[in-house]
Amino acid sequence: MKTLITAAVLGLSLAGSAWAADPIVGNWRTIADDNGNSGLIAVSECGAKICGVLVKSYDKNGKSVKSPNVGRKLIWDMVNTGGGGYGKGKVYSPDRDKTYSGKLQLAGNNLTVQGCVLGICRNGGTWSRVK
Repeated sequence: MKTLITAAVLGLSLAGSAWAADPIVGNWRTIADDNGNSGLIAVSECGAKICGVLVKSYDKNGKSVKSPNVGRKLIWDMVNTGGGGYGKGKVYSPDRDKTYSGKLQLAGNNLTVQGCVLGICRNGGTWSRVK
């Protein structure tokens, strides 16, 4: 009986870790764009993929400002490729009004963002996790 209870507890423990959120999930503060603006991106699981929505926009002084892009998906269809990497998805850059094939690299509380379109790549900088 004791072995059965131990096996059941271990099974629930392993199942629980399978349901844990992906490590990239959370809120991220972007670096300033070409216009000096930055944003707060809420990254979440969208089914089996990762997406991110702009939830707040800031001017170059860090003051919250209204933006037509608030609520817009800026990251979508990303998949965890292992080792902190994410790819095969898209990244939208509001300051350039362009959608890029995206690549993300998670390292602790830093998220490096890159994107390419027609062979031209852009460094989206390193975003910081907001707690």
